[in-house]
Amino acid sequence: MRGTTAGRVGRGHRHWALQALLIAWLCVLAGPAFASILITVDKPTQTMTVSVNGEPRYRWPVSTGATGYSTPPGNYTAFRMEPMHYSDEWDGAGMPHSIFFTKRGHAIHGSNHPGMGTPRSHGCVRLSLQNAETLFRLVEQQGLSATKVVIAGSDPAGNWAASSAPPAVRTLSPGEGRQRTGPFRGLFSPFKRR
Repeated sequence: MRGTTAGRVGRGHRHWALQALLIAWLCVLAGPAFASILITVDKPTQTMTVSVNGEPRYRWPVSTGATGYSTPPGNYTAFRMEPMHYSDEWDGAGMPHSIFFTKRGHAIHGSNHPGMGTPRSHGCVRLSLQNAETLFRLVEQQGLSATKVVIAGSDPAGNWAASSAPPAVRTLSPGEGRQRTGPFRGLFSPFKRR
């Protein structure tokens, strides 16, 4: 009889230990809790609002797609980040602090192109270099899967031409060897100076 009671107590203790182990394992699988980031781009006003857990944190001017290069409206989940991306489509143009939100290659990225606050891009969402870095760090901390991007509204009225890169950030052809001048001195070029 004594062995039977001890056996029941031992089994109860093992059952409790298995439950505790299961709870601990589920906590590990759930991982850390990330904040929810909502990036809303309003094309008519050319502004971006960044909210964290429903609280607005930033509001910045942006530059969306120019006439013929419209930034596609819709709801997206950010899926890829690159500290420095070079466009395959636009002559190796530098796209610092890129956060990609469409499979076609649309991203939010930093830029020192002229025309911030007006639709001047080739379809991406341009931010100032400083604001793009701030957003990139926030998304990096909180996680891509917690980052939603909403592109809202229609393109502003008027005919807007896409801006070209300022002279300091234009890319060189592989054979060109001229030295770059300006504040970035080739930072955005995929080609190394010789």
